[in-house]
Amino acid sequence: MKITARDRLIFALDVPSAAEADRFLDHLQGHISFVKVGLELYTAAGPAMVQRIVERGMRVFLDLKFLDIEETVRRATARVASMGVDFLTVHANRKALTAAAQGRAGSSLKLLAVTVLTNFDSNDLREMGIQRTVQDLVTARALLASEVGCDGVVASGEEAAAIRGKVGPRFAIVTPGVRPAGKGVDDHARATTPTQTIASGADYLVIGRPIRDAADPSATVAAILAEMQAAFDARQ
Repeated sequence: MKITARDRLIFALDVPSAAEADRFLDHLQGHISFVKVGLELYTAAGPAMVQRIVERGMRVFLDLKFLDIEETVRRATARVASMGVDFLTVHANRKALTAAAQGRAGSSLKLLAVTVLTNFDSNDLREMGIQRTVQDLVTARALLASEVGCDGVVASGEEAAAIRGKVGPRFAIVTPGVRPAGKGVDDHARATTPTQTIASGADYLVIGRPIRDAADPSATVAAILAEMQAAFDARQ
């Protein structure tokens, strides 16, 4: 089945208010179909913002990175599942992932395990007392996520090929920190271009600031989608 880039681009709606979020959604309606709501916007606008996005006919990736005791994660995940959200992130901890899988039972909510944040490098891991390479840790956490019943992972494009080799073709790889060539990497230590990301095996690309901060966001989206479609076509 042919992959359509518009279904695989997730716009990171990282803005500080519901009013600004609505302004972007009005401008990009018809250009995007999938939106990430993260900590900033969710803190400002809460579940009502998620509901408004769903009512627009857009899909929602709720990036809250749950990590807590099992009962809290299970109950919070059940609430997310009732909101019509498509993707939810949970840190790649066995107890948290297992609880989230229990909490979403009977729903269509897909769980994504956060492997290693894209602003981390090997030095950051060492400071945390982790004596493994980024790739080794990412692939180990991807295997854990697959084992406990998650639907995919969030990981850098630099590790997508290694993950794909471990978990097979049906496990979703969602990649943030994607930057069009020449646009800079911001605070991402392991950024990749759309073409690199897709060629390495990623399924969904999360892109925020290059679109949000563009002079013409809709034109930027169109250019990104064209690059993504060419990369998906080449991969297929």
